[in-house]
Amino acid sequence: MSVLALGVSHRSAPVALLERVALSGETRLKLMTEMTATSAVNEVMMVSTCNRTEVYADVDQFHPAVAAICDLLSQYTGVSQDELTRHCYVHYEERAVQHLFSVTCGLDSMVVGEGQILGQVRNALKDAQYVGTLGRVLNDLGQRALRVGKRAHTETRLDRAGADMVSFGLSVAGRHLPTAAASATATPSAACPVGDVAEEVSAALPDPQPLTGLRVMVLGAGSMSALSANTIARRGASTVLVANRTPERAERLAECLAEGYDSVHSRAVPFEEAAAHLDEVDLVVSCTGAQGVVLTAEQVAAAVGDRTSRPLVFLDLALPHDIDKAVRDLPGVYLVGIEDLRSAVAEEDATGVQAADLTAVREIVAEEVAEYQAVRSAERVAPTVVALRSKARSVMESELERLHGRLPDIDDRTRAEITRTVRRVVDKLLHQPTVRVKQLATGPGGAAYAEALRELFDLDPAIPDAVVTPGAASGEERRR
Repeated sequence: MSVLALGVSHRSAPVALLERVALSGETRLKLMTEMTATSAVNEVMMVSTCNRTEVYADVDQFHPAVAAICDLLSQYTGVSQDELTRHCYVHYEERAVQHLFSVTCGLDSMVVGEGQILGQVRNALKDAQYVGTLGRVLNDLGQRALRVGKRAHTETRLDRAGADMVSFGLSVAGRHLPTAAASATATPSAACPVGDVAEEVSAALPDPQPLTGLRVMVLGAGSMSALSANTIARRGASTVLVANRTPERAERLAECLAEGYDSVHSRAVPFEEAAAHLDEVDLVVSCTGAQGVVLTAEQVAAAVGDRTSRPLVFLDLALPHDIDKAVRDLPGVYLVGIEDLRSAVAEEDATGVQAADLTAVREIVAEEVAEYQAVRSAERVAPTVVALRSKARSVMESELERLHGRLPDIDDRTRAEITRTVRRVVDKLLHQPTVRVKQLATGPGGAAYAEALRELFDLDPAIPDAVVTPGAASGEERRR
């Protein structure tokens, strides 16, 4: 069993390709199910954000797994395998583990150090568990990745230096908004639960771009939308409208904001009527997860007319994009999308993360990777150790049975003492080599020691029933 990571991100592909590879939640679940239905993939989970689409898999062989995953990605996204190959990256075993840990810490994010990725990795684990493609290998890896991410944000200054994607997007979009009074940001009057993502993002940080008195509409009510709405309210917006295809979710988010911020007027509006409310707002933040545009240039033009005296700004955090890019041609309308944020990051030091913080996080990642690899190496040698003990036990019991047959007149007490003595001798003889082979397995060339045991004692780790531990079954057995 080996871990494979394959994906595309803002570092390897243009935004246009990232949009084509992005899949809706339901489609992503179907794809994961189909991947594990192949003989090449035992377990799989997918991390999907506005910056990346990545597949993490537990596989037995590298090349067949890469071929199967690429083929299915191509089928589901319509992107040719040649184009995928040009822009995707592949990591295997230790490098795959290191990549996931780095991603979960925010080291590989567009805005380095952002905390949203923690919630997104957690959601990836939940999705894989829900659809039945998560087994022991990826569950252990994913849970450890979350631990690494939390360590990075609590043991270093990464939290205090890095901005989340929403905050950075609002800062860029704010360049087109009316100047707000720098003194006003709303203080929450009660805890406002906004989902897993927001749990990982500090709400106590000072906000660099106040939205004092501005009116905002949020399209969507998922984790990213909830974080956006919470951030907007905290920065002093006077009004927050929430529109979502599922009205109940929009109403819950609007109620949460109303309860959490005394100075913010919030309400839900029908999603299909969102365009009709554009003339009431200064900023629209959209992150719906839809597979097509939710607002066309024609709808925007009809709703707002000439906005030269009061600009309308769209912050589109969705992948693929929610807002028709043609709105850029409308007077008084500004659109900030993922590509604009990428350019803004390239133009300035957008994160404020210091070199010492990055070094500290990388050291945490390296430490956790080494520990994870040590645990995995010990697990790999375990079947050989169990097979050795099982063979020794079999030989011991056979010899004891022969001895008792040749000495039928001994009493039960003597028979029991002989049995205990022989077992103690066998256990003591096996103790040191089995402990040492587990220790040596964690070092360079560790697999050779287990191989030597198998060769010397003619062991087949697949034979003893005791070898089949929970989670050690094949991918096909797990699926059954």
